Amino acid sequence: MYSADMVKTKQNTLKITQVKSRIGYKKKAKATLDAMGIKKMNQTVELPDNPAIRGMIKKIEYLVRVEDK
Repeated sequence: MYSADMVKTKQNTLKITQVKSRIGYKKKAKATLDAMGIKKMNQTVELPDNPAIRGMIKKIEYLVRVEDK
């Protein structure tokens, strides 16, 4: 019998890059960038492709560029 820890599934990741400045945008947009771990312009982070991350991207799609990895 296998436990959940023993079976590793390959999860898709997304490369998310901030392409516009956070200055002048709503506090929620800035908080979303912080929650994703993006602190500076042109910074790229790799996050798992799941509904929570997709929802965050949808809220700030005007500030970021997303690539499938």
